[in-house]
Amino acid sequence: MPDSVAELSIPPFDSPGREKAKERLYVILQVASWGGLLAVQLVFSSLLPPPAEVRDRVLPAVIQEITLGLLLTHFARPLIQRWGWKNLGWRALGPRILGLAAVQGLLWSGILCLWQPYVLGWMPIRHVSLLAVFVFGWINSFIFLVGWLCVYFFYHLFNRYNRLEIERLRLGAMAKGAELRALKSQLNPHFIFNALNSLRALIDEDPSRARQAVTQLANLLRYSLQSAQLETVPFEEELRVVTDYLSLEQVRHEERLRMRLDVSDDARQWPVPPMLLQTLVENAVKYGISTRPEGGEIGISARIDGDRLVLRVTNPGHVEPAPIRSKSTGLGLANAAARLRLLTGDKGSLDLRMEGSDSVLAEAIIPLPVLRTDS
Repeated sequence: MPDSVAELSIPPFDSPGREKAKERLYVILQVASWGGLLAVQLVFSSLLPPPAEVRDRVLPAVIQEITLGLLLTHFARPLIQRWGWKNLGWRALGPRILGLAAVQGLLWSGILCLWQPYVLGWMPIRHVSLLAVFVFGWINSFIFLVGWLCVYFFYHLFNRYNRLEIERLRLGAMAKGAELRALKSQLNPHFIFNALNSLRALIDEDPSRARQAVTQLANLLRYSLQSAQLETVPFEEELRVVTDYLSLEQVRHEERLRMRLDVSDDARQWPVPPMLLQTLVENAVKYGISTRPEGGEIGISARIDGDRLVLRVTNPGHVEPAPIRSKSTGLGLANAAARLRLLTGDKGSLDLRMEGSDSVLAEAIIPLPVLRTDS
């Protein structure tokens, strides 16, 4: 998986392979549309009543008309591209389509009216004036050419819409990746300072325990660096890191800090944003344990509820109701809520509220994220 959302592979819309595919599609549609019209004309021509001489004249005339129409539309294509009409909207294209179809229709009908009687020496239908044939042919060709041009430009307008949409997604992914990286960089100092404070308090008192704490701190630092490259991690990894963190904090707070875990087995592999649980527990220690002489208990529970993980962290204390994203709840929680929102949209949430008269609850709802968990 890429290091960030911004590096997700979104192929360029106008890649060489896509251009070749568009060219093949044009040839197929061009041959299919004119071939289909030819087939329809031939079927109707074969149903003409006797004499057979009429059918013998109409059939080659139909083939000539279709061939000429195919050539006119094909050679108009590079002109359309050169004039830049493919970048116009329907309001600007309307008069251009009508004008081009009118000119093409004049050429189509005029060439046939000159070719058939003066070069071949016959008309497909006798006893009809040349002017009537010309006008009738121009009207028919104009209608069909307008339809052909509308389909052609609709295809290109649809492609342009897709190209703009892909570019919007690409820019959105880049912005999302940049925002996630910025939020992660703000979270790391919180965890490092708390861990170092715990270790400093331990070195002089118990060197043996200090060595164990160094190992735990190394694990925390390693996880912090590795998780910065990931969008989600299994909840079990978060829980292991938090256990090390609380072990370090217990050195400083001793019996004032107690921990209670209630985690279901199916919740352990659920993908969560890295450092999310660490942030919630760190906040609980800072505001629920450090500020109370008697300390208290940090409760961590996690269970699966349908297609989402419900993560709850409790600590003693009081909190005023306020949106998580506000400054009053702390930068760490605000960043955690922002990361969760970026990964899960409106389906995820992080809420901080009172539970009972002397307990604060931080509850995170984590649906399956858009991004997969890295292994």
